[in-house]
Amino acid sequence: MPHPHTLADFDFALPPELIAQHPAAERSASRLLDGTGSTPVDRGFRDLPGLLRRGDLLVFNDTRVIKARLLGEKPTGGSVEALVERVLPGHEVWAHLRASKSPRPGTVVRFADAFDAEVLGRTGPEDALFHLRFPADPLELLARHGHVPLPPYITHDDTANDEARYQTVFARRPGAVAAPTAALHFDEKVLAALAARGVGTAAITLHVGAGTFQPVRVDNIAEHRMHSEWFEVGADTVAAIAATRAAGGRVVAVGTTTLRALESAAREAASNGQALAPYTGDTDIFITPGFDFRVVDLMVTNFHLPRSTLMMLVSAFSGHAHVMALYRHAVETRYRFFSYGDAMLLERVAAKDIAAHPPTMGAC
Repeated sequence: MPHPHTLADFDFALPPELIAQHPAAERSASRLLDGTGSTPVDRGFRDLPGLLRRGDLLVFNDTRVIKARLLGEKPTGGSVEALVERVLPGHEVWAHLRASKSPRPGTVVRFADAFDAEVLGRTGPEDALFHLRFPADPLELLARHGHVPLPPYITHDDTANDEARYQTVFARRPGAVAAPTAALHFDEKVLAALAARGVGTAAITLHVGAGTFQPVRVDNIAEHRMHSEWFEVGADTVAAIAATRAAGGRVVAVGTTTLRALESAAREAASNGQALAPYTGDTDIFITPGFDFRVVDLMVTNFHLPRSTLMMLVSAFSGHAHVMALYRHAVETRYRFFSYGDAMLLERVAAKDIAAHPPTMGAC
């Protein structure tokens, strides 16, 4: 009988120099680790079209990263750093605030020496977020005065290159504070090659939140609570998936955010006795080994942080032992990790097959 997974099962040793600090010179010049077979195959990302079939469907996340990081100061002169998590109606936002002393409701914070925002109160799980009111459209103010919200493991300040490259070529709907990084590898040449091969495309929207970098602090992963993110799976995408299925094609999720959106919509539909249906709302879905995938057959994804919820997700998708072997290979062969790093292609393995191969205890 397989043992329950613990946090240590998703750990691995990662040399710091493998954490990519800058993107590849060209988007599609990154490497691609083909993990669809029993042994890893080293490829280039431009090989992806040849690994898919006519009639397959790639589903992208069309969210657009906003310049969500703001620097400011309190009336006392103390510095404040804000990371806008969600834009609300009425010029209001939810944001993470970092300050020597948390500002109280009614405090006015001066951002970028350009505009004032009022602190309305605290909100979110454990009151971790601050509710702020801006004087004008937050998206416009962020575009003018904000910084690209680079992940915490990227050590340089944001530059014009980050503004261009920490964004997908098909980003359309602003609202994310982290990029759907598996999609950063796609450029016009790769998209044209996919179209020429007869691979279809569709889109969902999931506005990635800062909680994507939240560490898991409990050893029993069943006790972890996921952050909530807004997503939408539209009728056109649902229809494209149904047509792909009917024709015998495969659904390929580009990134964990796309997979979470599709599987969240499927879970909502199943609770109403339906197949996949359009859905708009929030999701806090937590995908761990044993999860019953309903939509996605293949996934393009980057390499994730040790002990993270995304390591749990990819292990649920392709099997813990297989994924950890792929990661060992990636470290040994010097793949580049995390947001600006390389990619991998994974295939879904049935939960019953994963259960037949329990993990070994401890870190890999």
